[in-house]
Amino acid sequence: MGVHFFQPIQTQANHVGMEPFMSRSIGCRVILFFILTAALSGCQSASYYAQAILGQVQIMSAKRPVAELIEDPATPPAVKEKLAYMLALREFAREELLLPVGRAYQDYADIQRPFVVWNVFAAPELSLEPKTWCYPVVGCASYRGYFSRGNAEDYANTLRQEGYDVSIAGVLAYSTIGWFDDPLLSTFLQLDTPRLGALIFHELAHRVLYVADDTDFNESFATAVEEEGMRRWAAACQTPEILAGHERRQKLRDTFLSLVSRRRHELHAIYTSDLSPERKKVEKAAVFGALLSDFESEKQRNPAMAIYTEWFASGLNNAALVPLAAYHDLAPAFRHILDRSDGDLAAFYEECRRLSRLPPAERKERMHQAGIH
Repeated sequence: MGVHFFQPIQTQANHVGMEPFMSRSIGCRVILFFILTAALSGCQSASYYAQAILGQVQIMSAKRPVAELIEDPATPPAVKEKLAYMLALREFAREELLLPVGRAYQDYADIQRPFVVWNVFAAPELSLEPKTWCYPVVGCASYRGYFSRGNAEDYANTLRQEGYDVSIAGVLAYSTIGWFDDPLLSTFLQLDTPRLGALIFHELAHRVLYVADDTDFNESFATAVEEEGMRRWAAACQTPEILAGHERRQKLRDTFLSLVSRRRHELHAIYTSDLSPERKKVEKAAVFGALLSDFESEKQRNPAMAIYTEWFASGLNNAALVPLAAYHDLAPAFRHILDRSDGDLAAFYEECRRLSRLPPAERKERMHQAGIH
């Protein structure tokens, strides 16, 4: 029951979420509920939920109060500085962005690995429609998360044998959407200050609003809050270089998404055409080849685009496109709703809550209409 920060800019994958849902604070009854639910679903599900429970418990067991770490002489100065910075971001999110921070991010956990989870994405060989997985309480999502890279790879191989295109993305953070007191993680420390702000604001935004079975709505909403939060944080701190760094990455991201979007439309046209499956496969390979060529040409014009090299090198297929759509397709619609609210975040959140209560088809149409303005 979580949502993850997924960034195609990094190895990680950059802005995107899984479903870890356990914390010591939840109590034995809920742990038992999930275990029984998994057991009733079969051995494979039981194994999946067991690793999720264990992974979450290990994180919660590693927590230490941030204030204690800042005072500890053994804590490296650079770590102290980033922890203090993240506490300041947390308070800004609470006071100025009106985010329901609760007790989140008051503790720190050193998980001793580069990513907290690895998300598996899948799509049919000749379709852009993502495979979804459904979970107790939180509904369905277009990813399945694992606390171990090995477990993620094993499951990905199973999906490949079933004929799916598969992609794996490492994730720096996830949100338990307010159910538990999420700690700051050691994975956060690899980010510079602009990306730290983006991460904190994005993850806390999930505590405002979460719609079961609608990954695109949830992630694009958090992306819009993240972007607005960065603008306000930079202005409040009078540090234009933070906003400038964030905006540079946004421009690179927008260029990247534009390259992908054009080729994604071509793929959709191929997959929905009357071509034979064999011909569709040939055309698919040609489109992905053209996308790689587009990237190489763009990288020649702008060497900073090299931050996306690993994404392209990890394997181009339908599944690799899934998280890009989830995190960004609806963001323009949310930005328009915020503009329409005259920047009043309370009004913006309320309008988004109202949209979240609509039937899925109507909500999708309203978001489409907002996005084309």
